[in-house]
Amino acid sequence: MSYDNAIEIRHLTKDYGSFCLEDVSLEVPKGTILGLIGENGAGKSTTIKCILNLIRRDRGEIRVMGLDNLQQEREVKARTAVVFDECPFHENLTAAMVGQILAGVCPDWNEKRYAALVKEFELPEKKTVKEFSRGMKMKLSIAAALARNPQVLLLDEATSGLDPVARDTILEKLMDFVSDGERAVLLSSHITSDLEKAADYVAYLHKGKLLLQGEKDVLLSEFGRLVCTRAELDRVDPAFLAGVRKSQFQCEALIRRRGEFKRLYPELAVDPVDLEDIMVFTVRGEQA
Repeated sequence: MSYDNAIEIRHLTKDYGSFCLEDVSLEVPKGTILGLIGENGAGKSTTIKCILNLIRRDRGEIRVMGLDNLQQEREVKARTAVVFDECPFHENLTAAMVGQILAGVCPDWNEKRYAALVKEFELPEKKTVKEFSRGMKMKLSIAAALARNPQVLLLDEATSGLDPVARDTILEKLMDFVSDGERAVLLSSHITSDLEKAADYVAYLHKGKLLLQGEKDVLLSEFGRLVCTRAELDRVDPAFLAGVRKSQFQCEALIRRRGEFKRLYPELAVDPVDLEDIMVFTVRGEQA
């Protein structure tokens, strides 16, 4: 276990029969946000639940802040806060009631921090949770998670279904959370634009397998998008092709090792890509 990592996962496997999370290894350095991307059912939620030991893994090792999540489960959970895609608080509670309840059960609860976040998020004082919009519920969940003073924050599709302004507010809070260099966030999402803004690292799960991972900026600079004719594509070394889409009139390809490709094929224009391009084309690359 590296002391620079907040989370380390080694060879994580969970087999449900109909679905298998297979030999996943990844790490989240302190002071960073890792974006865990993938389609619905890719294994993102299973990974987060394994970190919390909410489901028992079949194989592998998980450490959070250097602590084994099985042998030192209580300590791991004390240092970790989680936000799922559904608000966990009873619908008849107000934000103030939520704070009062959590103050009695969370040893490191910071009431001033919670009150400040509730005010900043403009959550109504007298309305109950059942009267909250989805965005308000997520803001309440995140305010409660941050007020626990965790060292690690796990978010499972917490920004899905929110309007852009609400998502932007939440992402800013996550970036502020890790700014001290000692804490970390694992953010599971299929909204790649959020991760392009906030994530330092990206890991891509597809059908239970980790297809790629690395520093976000490095991945975005490593890949490129080529639009060309079939004849031009036929001249390209297949080793550069991470995925291909062909139509009647043109071809599109995800190019790996973009710098080397441009030196070898200066006549072919390669455009920048985003994370969504990498996701779509990487999956197609399995079929190409």
